Amino acid sequence: MADRQKRAMWQLPWSYGESIAVVTGVVAVGWSLQLTAGSFDIGLLRWPANLICGGVLLLAAVLVAVKSGNAFCRWLAGTPLAVTLAGVFVVLGVVMGLTPQIFLGAEQQGGIPSQLGFDHMTASWAFVLIYGMLLLSLGAVALHRLIHFRIKDYAFYLNHLGLWLALFAAAAGAADMKRYVMHVREGETEWRVYNEQGDILDLPIAISLKDFRLEEYPPKLAVIDRTTGEAFPAGKPHYFALDDAPEGRIGDWEFRLDEYIHDAVRNSDSTYHQVFMPGASPAARVSIRNAQTGAECDGWVCAGNSAQLPMTLNLEATYAVAMTVAEPKKFLSDIEAYTENGQTVQTTLEVNRPLRIDSWMIYQYDYDKQAGRMSAYSSFELVYDPWLVPAYVGLAMLMAGSAAMLWSGRRRKEETQ
Repeated sequence: MADRQKRAMWQLPWSYGESIAVVTGVVAVGWSLQLTAGSFDIGLLRWPANLICGGVLLLAAVLVAVKSGNAFCRWLAGTPLAVTLAGVFVVLGVVMGLTPQIFLGAEQQGGIPSQLGFDHMTASWAFVLIYGMLLLSLGAVALHRLIHFRIKDYAFYLNHLGLWLALFAAAAGAADMKRYVMHVREGETEWRVYNEQGDILDLPIAISLKDFRLEEYPPKLAVIDRTTGEAFPAGKPHYFALDDAPEGRIGDWEFRLDEYIHDAVRNSDSTYHQVFMPGASPAARVSIRNAQTGAECDGWVCAGNSAQLPMTLNLEATYAVAMTVAEPKKFLSDIEAYTENGQTVQTTLEVNRPLRIDSWMIYQYDYDKQAGRMSAYSSFELVYDPWLVPAYVGLAMLMAGSAAMLWSGRRRKEETQ
């Protein structure tokens, strides 16, 4: 049988070779635009521009799917281009993950990678162009199959339409997303924030701070130089953790914890007692013995705070025992959030446990670290993302489609056995 003649490059119908060449050219065009025109302005896609762009992409995908008899349209809606675009998209995502990202407008790191947009990938022209082509190709693939609808292809429809919706919602959300930091004093209600230009904005959401609470780890004891305040030994200080064991050792000094009060207030010049109040501070009574000289001493040591002075315990002429500042374990805010449409939610916010209300996500952000438990305010990060629900719907469809494909594949395997 005669050898099959090798197909020439750029001869329709196009396959993987042409797809790789075209996508590579698109990336090169994106890098050229990046070097000459700068980064892509994501603000151009704010509502309703993002919806218009989505409609244009869908209309183009419909036209491509309908014109499946045309060789070029068949390539646009074909597997080679979709696989190539997905591969390049993954590569760009890996580069983004390996490169520290900066906020658009911040000072760039310098060098060719930064100039090509590697350190602000989602605003680079190459990423935006590939993203748009992927949405077009993915939509055309899904719609082409929908035109020849078959119920047994439901897993394919869920996968591709869900992925398209999730990708589009993520892009649209990036343009419409807004972030603010709101500082609310305890017992007060706040709805104003500052924008990047320092102007005051009135938000359609308000937060009332009922109570702020800070939980702390027990502090540690350290031996310090009374002259310099440097912890012993210099360079690699050792600590006696009050929550580990009742006894410990730092250098030649043997420690024994006699009493510990986390909420302590000075009772006299050298003693403390427990009082639950905002100005309380951790305090410990310890007995110390020098293993080399046999010298002994005991007394109270206090970390202190903005309400009361710290207390140290002198060991000898050179050294003293001091208590470190207690490290925060977690901080919580009891809040009540209000929206303009009358929605009200009461909850307790803490780190990694945000509140979703309307199209807003409220995160516990910060507090007055110098005041510690006496902080008079709590800071919240407010993120507005009206496209979050469509993104979740797309991800749910994608997961349902993946599960359906696994189930149908397993069933076919059982039927063939």
